[in-house]
Amino acid sequence: MRLGLTYDLRSDWLAAGHTEDEVAEFDRDDTIDALEAAATAAGFEVERIGRADRLIDRLREGRRWDLVLNIAEGLRGLGRESLVPALLDAHGIPYVFSDPLVCALTLHKGAAKRFVRDQGLPTPDFVVLRDLRDLDRVDLPFPLFAKPIAEGSSKGVRRDSKCRDLDALRRLVAELLARHRQPVLVETFLPGREVTVGILGTGDEAVCAGVLEVKLRPEAEPEIYTYENKERCEELVEYVLADGDFAAAAARTALRVWRALGCRDGGRVDLRADADGRLAFLEVNPLPGLHPEHSDLPILCALAGMSYGTLIGRILASALRRLERREIDSWTS
Repeated sequence: MRLGLTYDLRSDWLAAGHTEDEVAEFDRDDTIDALEAAATAAGFEVERIGRADRLIDRLREGRRWDLVLNIAEGLRGLGRESLVPALLDAHGIPYVFSDPLVCALTLHKGAAKRFVRDQGLPTPDFVVLRDLRDLDRVDLPFPLFAKPIAEGSSKGVRRDSKCRDLDALRRLVAELLARHRQPVLVETFLPGREVTVGILGTGDEAVCAGVLEVKLRPEAEPEIYTYENKERCEELVEYVLADGDFAAAAARTALRVWRALGCRDGGRVDLRADADGRLAFLEVNPLPGLHPEHSDLPILCALAGMSYGTLIGRILASALRRLERREIDSWTS
């Protein structure tokens, strides 16, 4: 079976003149090497496609694949993660991971939180700010937490993302608006345990692969899973599998979020507890990082005793089951 790989490489975009900050969410070369090796071992004939413009060129040439493993993040706009899935849908080519609607909805953290809240699931109170004048609409108790509305990999999350007063919030929001050129999400800061829940599968077949607790070492930036902490996670973060009632509650909440949003095949749901230990939804990642040693989902699975090859095999198997059933939302029938 022919498997195409779509992705954005940091090295490609840096060579094109983009900054480290602009490409922070993109993949390393060794991630693609690992994915190709795992998919080949699973019996696929792999073709590297790359980013969206290269996919467009291949489609114009008449190239087709039986399945595409898509982890392309895109560079600009709220539809950047939806571009490759939309192109593949338009050409009737099935792919791994979520569809354009889910990718767009989950990229916009405010929209995702509204959707999750409407499902009766807990999420911190929040407001979306488009400019500094919107600060007048903030009627939430401090401390507050602020981050860009549509970034991943903790991009834009800093040691000062937790704001204790209005002056600090104003400074931070001004900097985020100027630097990231997008709205800012401001939400109630939750001081409890932070976890990311790995999910494998789709719909009723989705299962929890494990609940990974993020514990910051003394030398890390305190309290927050910042971009710096995540990039230097080998030095600054201790990852442990949560267990007991806390982990069971996290798994239940994450699966409800995953199924309600319609996410597919594999990904992560991030949760954090309040001062009383009650878990709430932060965000969901339907295009998970897949670096074997650096990304949260493979780290989680390794701690749970699942090899990288098995992880990728299960993600691919989920997509193949959807293809075999010719599900209506795949638009391949």
